[in-house]
Amino acid sequence: MAPRAPHLYPLLRGFVLGAFVLLGRELEEGGELPFAFEEHLQRHGPALYELRPLVRAFIEEHESTLRAREDALLALEELRREPAAAIFANAHAGPRATEDDALFKTVLLGLLVSTAEACGGFDWDDVAFERAYAELESSLFGQQRRYAAVAPLLGISITKPVDLAPGLRLRPFMSGELAVHWPESRGLLPPGFGREPDRTCVLALERELEAGEESPDAPAEIADAVTAIRLTTAAALAAGPVLFELLDGRPFGLRPVLPIAATAPPGEASRLDGFRAPIAVELLAALADADGDPALAEALDRWELSLFQNEPFRSEQLRASARALLDETWPLRAAVLVADGPAVREELHEELAAVEAGEAATPIAVDAFRRLLVAALRARDRSELVRGLDRQLLGLEPERPLRAAV
Repeated sequence: MAPRAPHLYPLLRGFVLGAFVLLGRELEEGGELPFAFEEHLQRHGPALYELRPLVRAFIEEHESTLRAREDALLALEELRREPAAAIFANAHAGPRATEDDALFKTVLLGLLVSTAEACGGFDWDDVAFERAYAELESSLFGQQRRYAAVAPLLGISITKPVDLAPGLRLRPFMSGELAVHWPESRGLLPPGFGREPDRTCVLALERELEAGEESPDAPAEIADAVTAIRLTTAAALAAGPVLFELLDGRPFGLRPVLPIAATAPPGEASRLDGFRAPIAVELLAALADADGDPALAEALDRWELSLFQNEPFRSEQLRASARALLDETWPLRAAVLVADGPAVREELHEELAAVEAGEAATPIAVDAFRRLLVAALRARDRSELVRGLDRQLLGLEPERPLRAAV
């Protein structure tokens, strides 16, 4: 296929070919190309192992030498005249990078890395370069950017993929999917990830971005999803410690997951099954409304903080969460909301009243606080929920169907 930018093609090809010669000579003279040891697990049969050359790291070690070469300077000069290259470079490098830094790192180094990875080193292959260049042109002149982020999860298993929100999916981890772009990714994953049943899932975020549009706040979206799943399943769930970002199919960056989502609370793993998955979807959508209700946001924050605390601090956080949610008469309102039937409500009210009086929360009470937040989020209108509970207590309204049993 003929290149769409014939004025760029020979200059970029010349830079990559010259870099191959330089870096290949470096290896011949005693330089060492580091390798990553990648394990590919299989459902049946022994694991397969692969050595992946860390060409990106080797290239970045020689970045200053490569940038000073005449072929790099000529390619940069031509790239400055191409408006599409500036848009592409800013999208991939961010607004803080200088124009030349962005063009060199994202276009020239990016093309060099893609070609070297396809070649498995620095033995030149025309087909590998043509494929890498075609992918670069497709992204360079495209009107949209394809953004993706992947965060490993621990503490949860699924029977099938779950679409939690538009562009956000909980799915099984595919062996080797990260090593394609980050050969060193094994050292960035949680211990035992990919081997244990409750450590085989990822949260995958995908977006189509218009040219010039900023990438989404992936750490915040991942953290909200973790909160929704914790509320739904009571799982000892955590994400991270880092999430892997791609832009137009190329590595975009590694970002830390927010600490509240990246820390695993005490407890057991759980499963997001077909019954609870729709509830997690509903809760995640409702979490978006929390910013407009400071009391609800405080209740959620305190509940999630309580997961990581010991007594008496855990019960203090839970009390404060319930007060923010349902005001001072929260034990009575909560018992009506999350318990079904007079006898069960009376028993739960005693448990919650004891917590309000300063006693430590029992396991029954602890789970009631979680279900209380679930019910409040599913109601979507907290003030209307409180008014309805009071009318129900006064006998002015019939009992509402219980929607917190998860």
